[in-house]
Amino acid sequence: MAPGVRWADELRLGLRGMERRVWAPRGVKIAQALELRSAWRYLVLAVAGLRGTLDWAWTANMNSASLAPVVAAWQAAGIPGVVWDGAARHHGRPVREVGLPLVVQPVAEPELTPAERLFAEIRRRVEGRSYATLADKVRQVEAYLAELVAAPARVCSLAGWHGSRTALQPPENALPS
Repeated sequence: MAPGVRWADELRLGLRGMERRVWAPRGVKIAQALELRSAWRYLVLAVAGLRGTLDWAWTANMNSASLAPVVAAWQAAGIPGVVWDGAARHHGRPVREVGLPLVVQPVAEPELTPAERLFAEIRRRVEGRSYATLADKVRQVEAYLAELVAAPARVCSLAGWHGSRTALQPPENALPS
């Protein structure tokens, strides 16, 4: 794979929150505020786990037509290719027509995607709280992403796991090209 290839995936973020596990003394019941309104945005995240860099965009839905402008922006920014899971929307016609090389992984294999590790950290940061508006929750995620961008070593520790290292680096005994 070419250097600079990103591993990408999406996270559905909404007002209808999730309960999160929290530490508490034995016998103490923790009450978490949950919002019961439904409103959603999608965070489309591309991560270079070995470099600790992030690229992201927000979309209203996850169809191929909505993803194509995101992929085009990544291509314009110089990203040489994207590794995505095999969901049909990730390699639909509008996305393929952009021309950015795509590597498709098996469907429903989130452990193969380093972006999922970042999503777990994002959920840990924002879920279990109630937000007045979806924009407030998006701002919290944006602030956390800015923290991660400022700390590439943290991104590497989360997303630069062994599987991604071996997939992106040629074997030691590989013939020179």
